[in-house]
Amino acid sequence: MAEIIHLENIIKRFYVGQPNELEILHGISLSVEEGVFASIVGASGSGKSTLMNIIGALDKPTEGSYTLDGVDIIAARDEELSAIRNRKIGFVFQTYNLISRTSALKNVEMPMLYKGVRKKERRERAQMLLEMVGMKERMSHTPDELSGGQKQRVAIARAMACDPAIILADEPTGALDSKTGRTVMDIFHKLNQEQGKTIVLITHAPELAEETGRIITISDGNITGERINPNPGYHPSSASDDEPEIQF
Repeated sequence: MAEIIHLENIIKRFYVGQPNELEILHGISLSVEEGVFASIVGASGSGKSTLMNIIGALDKPTEGSYTLDGVDIIAARDEELSAIRNRKIGFVFQTYNLISRTSALKNVEMPMLYKGVRKKERRERAQMLLEMVGMKERMSHTPDELSGGQKQRVAIARAMACDPAIILADEPTGALDSKTGRTVMDIFHKLNQEQGKTIVLITHAPELAEETGRIITISDGNITGERINPNPGYHPSSASDDEPEIQF
């Protein structure tokens, strides 16, 4: 399989050249192959959020090189980075980041609007994606009319809008109860197994990391462990009356 993420000797410092200069990442080298479900696991303050921002092209390293799906991220200009984020990366955050006064349907359409997809095409794809994550009956609802789990499903549909090369999920179940979090994790597994999506999960929870096929441990700005997980502890949950079965 081809590498889709390749970081080499990534160093990230803040307040460079000032007395309070702080180095957060101390030479991270990491590759992720296409179609893999990988997790980056670490405690608060380990550097995983800083690493996520670099992988997601939200920030650039102080030193090192980074190639995402064949694109040199370090050399890219700001406007190029914006296009890369929109076309190549689907983000799913703990806080959902949905537009509050806009329907679920229009939230999912938004990345395609920025990409220049025609109205009819983006509407049809948004409807298909929302149906795919079990939100067919709630497309017209705004985020404040949805539960946390429903918001996260909308966020996942939005992340898939432009058919990204990777999905980057930052603590996606952190604000959810265990049952709802289970449903969200089921969606990620189905996207990986049935659509071959490359997924990178950022988490502090070892039990979630154990569901993925590759586990990368980060501590104090260094990768301290990395292993292939041949038997991920994933068991699909059964559908209930209030959590419809996820169809792909």
